[in-house]
Amino acid sequence: MNNNVYEIIEKTHLLNLTDQAEWLEWVNKSYKHDFYHSWCYHYLHRDLGTPLFFVYEYNGDFVGFPLLKRPIEGFDYADFTSVYGYCGPLSNLPFNKLSHEFAVHFKYAFLSLLKSERIVSVFSGLNPFMDQTELLKVIGGLNDNGKTVVIDLSVSLDAQRKGYKKRVNNKIQRLRDLGWTVKQSNRWEDLEVFAELYAGNMERCCAGNSYKYDINFLYTILNTQEFDGRLVLVYNENDYAVCGAIVVNTGEVLQAYLLGTREEYRYASPAKLLTEELTVMSRDLGLKYFNLGGGLGFRKDSLFDWKSNFSSLTFDYKTWRYIADKAVYEEILHYHGIDPDDEMDYFPLYRANANVDKI
Repeated sequence: MNNNVYEIIEKTHLLNLTDQAEWLEWVNKSYKHDFYHSWCYHYLHRDLGTPLFFVYEYNGDFVGFPLLKRPIEGFDYADFTSVYGYCGPLSNLPFNKLSHEFAVHFKYAFLSLLKSERIVSVFSGLNPFMDQTELLKVIGGLNDNGKTVVIDLSVSLDAQRKGYKKRVNNKIQRLRDLGWTVKQSNRWEDLEVFAELYAGNMERCCAGNSYKYDINFLYTILNTQEFDGRLVLVYNENDYAVCGAIVVNTGEVLQAYLLGTREEYRYASPAKLLTEELTVMSRDLGLKYFNLGGGLGFRKDSLFDWKSNFSSLTFDYKTWRYIADKAVYEEILHYHGIDPDDEMDYFPLYRANANVDKI
């Protein structure tokens, strides 16, 4: 027997929603994760595709990658996408601590999965706080999408306020002087109020169905044991709810998940008061960052400018867009009359048309 032989221990697992306990176990063993990786959040998105969790183990370390599998209409193939938000892979180590050898072995294990599942393409929104590009750059397909605005909670509240743009402090103080308050709530009646506020915002924005949630979805976000979701509302001097948000904290980050303001109160900018009070709450929770998100489609638009009122700190937001079978991908584009060289910022291109994507 040659004692110098190096034994490679390699395993793969493909979990689905019936494997709830195992899904939770892998997530909880990770070095860092977000609520977007949770079993609960994928369960809530099961109508958009079949939730799967691919886990690759190599010599004691692992990478887990939650995805949604969607059939491609008219073809005996499917594709992978991610849930709405900042998802991507997770690991028991920081990604920059995984060896190149590990990354290469993961690549071939993942490509084998794509082949066995007849996957044409993979899309995943990545998490700006997890540095997942260190792993995925070995496969390729990384795409720069823009910036997300972040408030650094490690500085004092006074230092934070000094970083605000003009008039923000004055608007916040004016609302306080008028007797406006910010309160957390776990009451069903208040959730109904928020659902109304948020739905009104989505109608004004002409948002697609993927941005609309029923009240049971929101209730689950707030009451699951997998992460800490909170409903926070702004009340005017008459104790009337005019603005609200659902925020979620996991690890060291507070995510601004959903936000809504009554149209008739937008002039008063209650979301500014709400944002500052959320940073106070986040400090009390010992968090490091408050992620406000980016502009629409992560463009530098008016929404991005509004968020930039609070902080000049931004993190890069990237997506992973990988074509696993180029021949089939182009065949599907041809079937739908789509030019493969179309420069539309949408992936996969064959789902750009709402009539094509029925999932």
